Amino acid sequence: MVWLSTYKEQYKKNLKLAAPVMLSQMGISAVQLFDNAMVGRLGALPLAAVSFGGTVFFLIFIFVTGMTFALTPLVGEQYAQGKHKMSAIYFQNSFLLFGVIAALAFALQYLSIPLMYHLGQPREVVDMAVPYYKYMVWSIIPYLIFGSFRQFLEGLGNTTANMVIIILSNLINILFNWLLIYGNAGFPDMGAAGAGLATLISRICMPIFALIYFLVKPKYRDYLKSFGLAHFSRTSVRTMLKVGFPISLQMLMEGSAFALTSIMVGWIGTTEIAANQIAGTVSNFAFMIVLGLSSATTIRISHEYGRHNYYELKKAANASYHLSLAWNTITVILFITLRRHIAAIFTDDPEVIRIASHLLLFVAAFQVSDGLQSVSVGILRGIRDVKNIMQVAFISYLAINLPVGYFFAFIIGWGPGGLWLGFIFGLSIAAILLTTRFKKQYSRLIKGDYP
Repeated sequence: MVWLSTYKEQYKKNLKLAAPVMLSQMGISAVQLFDNAMVGRLGALPLAAVSFGGTVFFLIFIFVTGMTFALTPLVGEQYAQGKHKMSAIYFQNSFLLFGVIAALAFALQYLSIPLMYHLGQPREVVDMAVPYYKYMVWSIIPYLIFGSFRQFLEGLGNTTANMVIIILSNLINILFNWLLIYGNAGFPDMGAAGAGLATLISRICMPIFALIYFLVKPKYRDYLKSFGLAHFSRTSVRTMLKVGFPISLQMLMEGSAFALTSIMVGWIGTTEIAANQIAGTVSNFAFMIVLGLSSATTIRISHEYGRHNYYELKKAANASYHLSLAWNTITVILFITLRRHIAAIFTDDPEVIRIASHLLLFVAAFQVSDGLQSVSVGILRGIRDVKNIMQVAFISYLAINLPVGYFFAFIIGWGPGGLWLGFIFGLSIAAILLTTRFKKQYSRLIKGDYP
């Protein structure tokens, strides 16, 4: 009971911040989930096309999204110290930085279209994936503009507004999925491409809703009033790049493990692609809870770090570890006991269901490790220790995860299950290294020799 009395208040504080972020993250993941569930009813080929198009889009998307994550700890630290003007300067310059990044990402992704035919995927899958992919590429521009609003609000500790905006946008996405995928209510029957267009429409709405929120709320409208040419700052841009670039690389390397695994599954067959997409979508959706907790942990840690309240920082970190372990225990049980029922949500193809339910056993096996590494990343971001997580990502995902997965899948001959076995090794190594890193950095904080 001493343990409960120590952490009860910490659980409340973390969950108060985390609950809206969790719903926001689940909302972002739900775009993919609804796309897959609704397209999957058209057959294995359209589902495989959405899977492949989404995988290629994801590689650059996850990298540039990571840049926006730098804004939260920087704003959070300034906000905790009462430096509201500096928070506004970071906010203003984030639009400049993220706008340039969005334009570059858009150009790079469009130029990548011809390369999609050289990744070893079935020709018919690529032909159907390209129209879907093009709409997704356009969506990156409004999404990164929304990233400025979203991460700034999280830095201030306001996680509810983002949740509402994302839920509203997702409802729009679902509506246009129904209209455009199946051709309902007089709209054209676009199939897989309709899912991409629906996503684009919903993402255009996100920055519009965010701007309306800032204009309506006087508290946030004041931050917009602080914008001016005099506040464009190379220093703040450099700082965001310094913090954001390692985060982006870490997210890219982790995301690459999933994306390249999906591409390697395509070397096996269309049915396997569809099954892998189901397992990946379900895994990602469950992970959004932990990712939301990780984001909330970054907020709390950045605030306590800004106040130099290191004892409270440690308790907040431990509370997040506890909550992550509790959630991952639940997901392990669900993925094992309900795996066939979960797969059947996406398709009625018996072979796809069989393979997907088998892959969900591997997903269950790395849930605890995935939760521990994600929360550790959130903690380390909060104290701006971001270079190390990039190094850990390289070791865990590129040096261990992918080679181990390839070995078991193609050398031993275990197929898609062998590829997913690589995640068990990679995520376990990441969890060990990152939790150890936090213990080391906390000791330095207490001793006063942390920069």
